[in-house]
Amino acid sequence: MKTTVQIVTNPFQKEQAMAIRFQVFVEEQQVPSSLEIDEWDNHSDVVHLLALQGEEAVGTARVRFPSVTTAKLERLATLPNYRGQGIGQLLMKQAEAVAIERGKKEMVLNAQVQALPFYHRLNYRDYGEPFDDAGIPHKTMTKSL
Repeated sequence: MKTTVQIVTNPFQKEQAMAIRFQVFVEEQQVPSSLEIDEWDNHSDVVHLLALQGEEAVGTARVRFPSVTTAKLERLATLPNYRGQGIGQLLMKQAEAVAIERGKKEMVLNAQVQALPFYHRLNYRDYGEPFDDAGIPHKTMTKSL
């Protein structure tokens, strides 16, 4: 079945995106829900993306715009049964397109260390030392857009 990625435009889609994040980060990875949900989730200048296979929501990502030139990808998640099907890549492509549309020159993200190969394949470069976020090792990554 074909996967599509859309920008979240209504409360139902947002609820679907948040449910995916809860399942992946809170239930699967044991991130405290108090850390998973933050002030950016309801900020007017944040773009939430939703990946759908048919009518089923299967992945999500969030894009913030912390500076004039930079976008920040956060909360990329795909449901376990749908991993390895290119959904993460589709979400990344759409996130980058959103950033470019807004005139951003760089995408930054904090990747879980186990996901570094995924981001390297998409031409992201990691730098600095690993750091802990919610008990999970991360590294900062960047890509010129």
